Amino acid sequence: MKDYLSIHEFSRLSGVGTSTLRYWDEIGLFSPIIRNPENNYRYYSPVQLTALNFVTTLSELEIPLKTIGELRNERDPENLLRLLEKHERRMDMEMRRLRRRYSIIHARQELIRYGMRVDEVQLSVLYREDKSLILWPRNKYDDGDTFIEPLTSVVQHSEDYHINLSFPVGGYYDNLASFSENPERPDRFFSVDPTGNYTRKAGDYLIGFAKGYYAELGDLPQRMEAYAKDNSLNLTGPVYLMYLHDEITSLDPTQYLAQACIAVARPKRRR
Repeated sequence: MKDYLSIHEFSRLSGVGTSTLRYWDEIGLFSPIIRNPENNYRYYSPVQLTALNFVTTLSELEIPLKTIGELRNERDPENLLRLLEKHERRMDMEMRRLRRRYSIIHARQELIRYGMRVDEVQLSVLYREDKSLILWPRNKYDDGDTFIEPLTSVVQHSEDYHINLSFPVGGYYDNLASFSENPERPDRFFSVDPTGNYTRKAGDYLIGFAKGYYAELGDLPQRMEAYAKDNSLNLTGPVYLMYLHDEITSLDPTQYLAQACIAVARPKRRR
C-alpha cells in the first residue's frame, strides 16, 4: 500500500471531501484504483487526479452526476461542446430568472423602507429621479365598477401583456381631477418593473400619503389640491398612486400605506 494514497490522503491532495469520494464510488462515478481485500479500505493513485478533474470540473458547473457518468467513457471535443452549449443555455435562463427575482426584491425593499420613514400626515414637494414602469392598458368601467373589475381582467391576461405580477402595482390617473373624482377608479394600472415601457420623468413632485385599504384615501386628493393652491404650484400630468405597505407587509388593511405623487411646476419669477 506504500505506492498508494488512503482516502484521507487523496482527499487532502485533491481537495475533494472524503464523504464525496465515498459517494462517487458508491454510484460508480469515480472509484479508487484498488481496495484492500482484508479491510476493504479505499486506495487511490496520484495518477487518478486527471480523471478526477473531469468529474470535479463538470460537477462545479452543476452538470448532473448522471450526465457526467454517461459522458465519462465516451467524451470527445464534440460531445463535450454540445453538453456545454446546452448547459450554457440553461444557465442563461436561470440568470434571467435570478435577475428578475433580484429586481422584485429590490423594488419591494425600496418601498417598504421608504414607507417606514415617511410622515403620513405631511405633504411635501420632493425631487424624484426617472422611474421605469410598465404601464398597463387603459381601464374600462361599467356602472358600479371599482378598480377590482379591470384589475382582475388584466391579471387574467397578464401573460398577453408581458406583465410580471410579482412587481408592486400602482394606480395611474390622467390628472388630479380624475384622482379627486374617482380615487377608486384609476385610469390605468402600472407595475414597478425596471424593464418598463414607460418612464415617470425626473422632476419635482407633490407627494402625499394616506393609510387604509385600497382606494380608501380619505381627503388626500383635496389636501394635495389645497397645498398646491396655497403654495402657488401648478400641478401637471398624471397622478401616480403606489402602496408602500400592502398585504405583503401587513395583515391589517387599515395599516396599508399609500403614496400619491404628481409633477409640479413652480411659477416663474418676474424679473
